[in-house]
Amino acid sequence: MIIPQKKRKINPILLNVLLVSGGVHAVALFILGSITVYKYIIPDEAQFEEPSPVVEEQPPPEVKIEIKQQPPKQQAMQSLRMKQVGNIAVSAVDVNLPNMQESFTVSAGMGGFGGGSLLGGTRGTLGIGMSDISVFGLKTRAERILFVIDANSQMLTDAKGGLQSYKIIKQEITDMVGNLSAGTLFNVMMVDRRNSKFFKQQLVPAGQEVHQQLIQWITPINANARNAGLAEGDGGVTRERLQTFSGDATYEDILWANQAGNDTAFMTQLAIEQDVDAIFFIAGYHRGFERVRRRLTDREEAEWIRFSTTRKYLDQLAAHEKEIPIMQRRIDNMMAEINEERKKKGQPPRVLNSRWGIYSDYRELGLKWETEHPGWRPDYFLESREIEKYFKKLVDVLYTNKGSERPSVNVILFLAGDEEMRKEWEDQLDDYTGFFRGKYRIIRGLDEINEARSSSSTQN
Repeated sequence: MIIPQKKRKINPILLNVLLVSGGVHAVALFILGSITVYKYIIPDEAQFEEPSPVVEEQPPPEVKIEIKQQPPKQQAMQSLRMKQVGNIAVSAVDVNLPNMQESFTVSAGMGGFGGGSLLGGTRGTLGIGMSDISVFGLKTRAERILFVIDANSQMLTDAKGGLQSYKIIKQEITDMVGNLSAGTLFNVMMVDRRNSKFFKQQLVPAGQEVHQQLIQWITPINANARNAGLAEGDGGVTRERLQTFSGDATYEDILWANQAGNDTAFMTQLAIEQDVDAIFFIAGYHRGFERVRRRLTDREEAEWIRFSTTRKYLDQLAAHEKEIPIMQRRIDNMMAEINEERKKKGQPPRVLNSRWGIYSDYRELGLKWETEHPGWRPDYFLESREIEKYFKKLVDVLYTNKGSERPSVNVILFLAGDEEMRKEWEDQLDDYTGFFRGKYRIIRGLDEINEARSSSSTQN
């Protein structure tokens, strides 16, 4: 028999506690849920905050890469050679070329363009025709060159080494011409006081063929003692006329007298008028800007005429002139004896200075006149500063005013071992070459001129 269980009564106090507890938990859960919904579901209002400072990174240290410029291969330009097929004379080319005097240049290195001559020049160039020149140790660089060689018999005296020394001079020039670049223009001028002989009528391009022509042309000059010097009218020897400043007072003075200083000034102007970059003088006499003998004023001329027409003067002059052929025979006989003795010893003939003819020869041989000359026309001179002023004006007209630099003028002065060279003369020579942006060198005798050779080692 199943006995039915009695129902328990719920404790009212416990029921209240449970109700209160459940209510509290419900409220708590509601609050927590609201906070969660608010925080994660409802978005925050946008707020702008200052960004935190950014720490910049330092860039890596700069690495400098030095790119060394490779020097140009010498073979590219310096050793560039045009194979010489033969010397091509400008006159033989049948094309219409610009006038050689017009301002036009096809010449030189990495410079600019400018006026000048077609085949090189001083006038803004590209350097194609540039050559290094060295003559007896004097060096320059140019593309239009004139070599001026003294052919006067004074260059052949024993004290200077005679014919052998002169042969060395000719070799130095021909060697230098043989080493010039193909585009370089040059000429050679032999001078004997105011007589001159040009290798060519104008500057010509260097080359093998023209080099051989020069050797053939220059070899006979002063090759023996019998034909020393240049005789006017003989084999192309002329007395050129200066082209600039005709009628100028100083110009007329230069032409007027046969004085050494006048001769130097004459040849300087003649060389400058050749329109060149560089000039080399090889001379037995050169004192730069020295005094030039000027013309006499009317009063000075009248005084000279009065003196030179007196009976005493005329009688002594007549006696002296009568003795001239006698003195010449004495000189000839003495030279014959000297050269006969030299021949026996296997020596070449002696050559006298002869710059002033018989009046140089008798002094050199130590002879005396029975009747001295009664006196020469008095000398009055233009001072050196006046001559320099004249040449300043000359180079302005021929070069500076045309946008060109004055030519470089260099002097090799060839003296005897004991020949006098005063300091004032050397100072004048220094001023002269300095004015023309050049240099000078004094060489004495055979040994020195042989040792001074430098052209053969100069390559272009």
